[in-house]
Amino acid sequence: MHICMRLLVGSFSIAAFLTQAAPAHAAPVSIEEVMQAPYPSSLVASAKGNSVAWVFDTKGCRNIWVAQGAHARQITPYTLDDGFDVGDLAWSADESLVAYVRGGSIEDDQPANVNNSPEGAAPKEVWVISTSGGAPRKVGGGHSPSFSPDGTRLVFADKGKIMTAATDAGSAATPLIVDQGRIASMTFSPDGKKLAFVSARKEHSLVGVYDFAARTITWLSPSLDHDTSPVFSAAGSEVAFIRIPSEKNPGFVSHRAGQPWSIWVADAASGAGRRVWVADGGVGSAFAPTLAQKNLLWNSNDELVFPWEKTGWLQLYAIPVRGGAPRSITQGQFEVVHMVLSPDRRRLVYSSNEDIDRMHVWTVDFMGGKPTLASKDHAIEDYPQISGDGTIFALQSDATKPLQPVMLAAAGRWQLLVPEASAAFPSAKLVTPEAVTYAAKDGQLVHAQLFLPRDAGGTKPHPAIMFYHGGPRRQMLLGFNPMGAYNWMYALNQRLVSEGYIVISVNYRGGIGYGLDYREANNFGPDGGSEVNDILGTVTYLQGRKDVDARKVGVWGGSYGGLMTALALARASKDIAVGVDYAGVYNWDSMLASLGAPVEPGEATRRGFDSSPIATIDQWHSPVLVVQADDDRNVPLQQSVELIEDLRLHHIDHDVIMMPNEIHDLAHYSSWIALFKATDTYLNRYLLQ
Repeated sequence: MHICMRLLVGSFSIAAFLTQAAPAHAAPVSIEEVMQAPYPSSLVASAKGNSVAWVFDTKGCRNIWVAQGAHARQITPYTLDDGFDVGDLAWSADESLVAYVRGGSIEDDQPANVNNSPEGAAPKEVWVISTSGGAPRKVGGGHSPSFSPDGTRLVFADKGKIMTAATDAGSAATPLIVDQGRIASMTFSPDGKKLAFVSARKEHSLVGVYDFAARTITWLSPSLDHDTSPVFSAAGSEVAFIRIPSEKNPGFVSHRAGQPWSIWVADAASGAGRRVWVADGGVGSAFAPTLAQKNLLWNSNDELVFPWEKTGWLQLYAIPVRGGAPRSITQGQFEVVHMVLSPDRRRLVYSSNEDIDRMHVWTVDFMGGKPTLASKDHAIEDYPQISGDGTIFALQSDATKPLQPVMLAAAGRWQLLVPEASAAFPSAKLVTPEAVTYAAKDGQLVHAQLFLPRDAGGTKPHPAIMFYHGGPRRQMLLGFNPMGAYNWMYALNQRLVSEGYIVISVNYRGGIGYGLDYREANNFGPDGGSEVNDILGTVTYLQGRKDVDARKVGVWGGSYGGLMTALALARASKDIAVGVDYAGVYNWDSMLASLGAPVEPGEATRRGFDSSPIATIDQWHSPVLVVQADDDRNVPLQQSVELIEDLRLHHIDHDVIMMPNEIHDLAHYSSWIALFKATDTYLNRYLLQ
């Protein structure tokens, strides 16, 4: 096994900052302890056999692992916390090869110089490696690789190009298609003779089908709307896709209803299409996807399976390809998170939060079966996969055990694919949070997880910390989160509670998991900032607890959680002693303008300003630590610059940490450690003294 080593990329003045203010006392759980477990992602099963592959991020060193049967092993040779992400895994048909993408950032097409290299940024690249051993082979610059069904061809996207290469060693990649749109969602027909893809243009998107023999492109019933999620029929003669009407929907503003979306089926050869179903008006008329890569599936019964919010909750439905009434596959007050179809199209595997603050995996047999829970436990399972022989895989965690890849074994028991996390992992020192609800200032119910320190039953009240996740389309859970950054943030919350804090992780309105009305809250974001009510309700909830020292309440969060932190300090500074704001929004008007989506002048601009922390900066008196990566493509650096300017003008105590060449999601493990140590130190300075 290769050992990952730390690659130092700059101190960001963290060392000096930590020297200025060391923690008040040694904590039972260190940040390094709770961050040590490898984080698995990009789980993908093979279409034949029972193999599965995933990426393990071990202290910033990302490597691909495969399990064929019960034997798991690492197949890539990377050894450094070099900031290079790995993802987009794909199996060849015979399971002999795995293709993947590697780069300083694989989130977008803009290279990132996360290594501070004098030579500049390195692009993301497609690589192939043999599962039997050997060195990885670079195929070319791009992303989203996919092998043809016969395993002889690899295709991948590079902005507006579809590239192709023979899988033989030494074959160069050449352009297959050069298009004016950004290529996405490439899907081979079952016989490998055609390739469906999405071409995302500036104002609309098209579904095209490339014929390898004729070397032609057929556009499927083209329109000026947004067509997405192409899926072939079993025979390969037809393609179904989702059509979303083009509408002007301001960013981050609630979109509860609109022109109804629809499902179409088109002839793959001629492009002639027909609408087979359209959503009802009102609730469910605006398309809401699951978090899965594919949101339209074609099953063995010639039905199309799709998510729909008709009931106000994201459920799964099926409709006959030739038309008819949809039937519900799932129903209840919960939401489907991920879904995937078995290679033979006979079984559906999905995850949902029927256990409202946990996800579990369910299966459905299309030959008349009902949803069946894969395993009855109190863990969290997500990102389900099903291999060619029907083996089900997932990622599993719980309140005190980190995320691990698992396989469903006999008697509905999840089996670890690798040994338990290191014996040094401090599971025995961690706590199990509890789900709580309480009223926001405007009466809406707020969902949260409450972490209580082990001595919470004592007579002495504890300092408290509010945590706000990003997104806002996210949900924190009662355990280690399967979603990247939130896995790490859960770990920091465990560190904080071990120091004696009461921590409340708030799933504020705008987030997923609690239905349409919660996610698409009225007057949200730049349209009124109604999420402030959840902040004020949380403050009131903490003040009402006898175990909380109301004089010592802090707040921290990143991205949209950084906005929530700034809103908390700008609206309730008298009740909040300190905050840490990582990459947060400060001024909605300049934020949306910088993203190329400015709000309309007049009333919308006024509402955007009034919904921002900048509107009440004169009420902000508490100290704050502002942390920003200077190559952030999600929240522009300008937001922190504006905030710091106003903090200076209003003589508000603050500290600043800037991370050169880092990106929004922090490419380096060392950067996460630096952020968390600075956060911990800053909060302790004001709350544990």
